[in-house]
Amino acid sequence: QVQLVESGGGLVQTGGSLRLSCEASRNLYYYGMAWWRQPPGQERELISSIDRAGRRTYRDFAKGRFAISRDSAERTWHLQMDNLTIEDTATYYCAASRRGLGDSSVGSYEFWGQGTQVTVSS
Repeated sequence: QVQLVESGGGLVQTGGSLRLSCEASRNLYYYGMAWWRQPPGQERELISSIDRAGRRTYRDFAKGRFAISRDSAERTWHLQMDNLTIEDTATYYCAASRRGLGDSSVGSYEFWGQGTQVTVSS
């Protein structure tokens, strides 16, 4: 079993930035990694993903504002979020999958973190 632990969430004003991190309990070389979020009262949605080769996908709302990265040790990955808006308020999750890059099905991800809260205020 793999544990994923997110960090870096918090309260930020509109236009601000946050950098989320996710650390795995072991190397996840064979896994793609992704960030998801769940706004209050809404379903969980995929934000961005990255595969072993470093290829990335982004949802439209994240393009130009968010950037996903992973460390070479294959145990930590990050989500840099800039120019945040109130609509970005959500619980953010990291997840790992051996399915294809950008898979937007929750069931495709084997391991999930517990989530970290991001609140954007005006």
